[in-house]
Amino acid sequence: MSDEKLEIINPPNALKQKVGTGGPGAVDLEALERAEQVIAGMTDSYLEWVVEDLKKIEAAYNALASASGDGREEMQAVFQVAHDIKGQGGSFGYDMMTAIGNELCRFIEKSKKSGPGEIEAIKLHVDSMKLVIAEDIQGNGGKQGEQMLAGLQKVCDKLIS
Repeated sequence: MSDEKLEIINPPNALKQKVGTGGPGAVDLEALERAEQVIAGMTDSYLEWVVEDLKKIEAAYNALASASGDGREEMQAVFQVAHDIKGQGGSFGYDMMTAIGNELCRFIEKSKKSGPGEIEAIKLHVDSMKLVIAEDIQGNGGKQGEQMLAGLQKVCDKLIS
């Protein structure tokens, strides 16, 4: 990470823009609209899924915090759950979950050890994810989201440099 200002890019989430229309192999616009409605209707299911993922990442964090040895295996368990969270959040309007999950994944990839500072940084990420869901912070979280991500990045930058 560098001292550059974080830029959050929120791409449109419309299926129509992701596939070609008209011509051979074109997708039916009505089918796309139905698919978008199905995705929109799954937001409640996402909240159930992410609660389970948060339990998994909390358990993985606890295993890391109490691990003896280098903790790399336990860090990878945290990484796997964070990766899943990162992949789903934005699809259901929880862009902060994707951003925090991404930040956590990059941090774990760059970490050379699992010392007390790294373990605390991982805990901050996990707690931030829990806060996003508890406070139902959708989209990019506005100013609060920007500050949260900037704080997480500063912590990570300090430990990685």
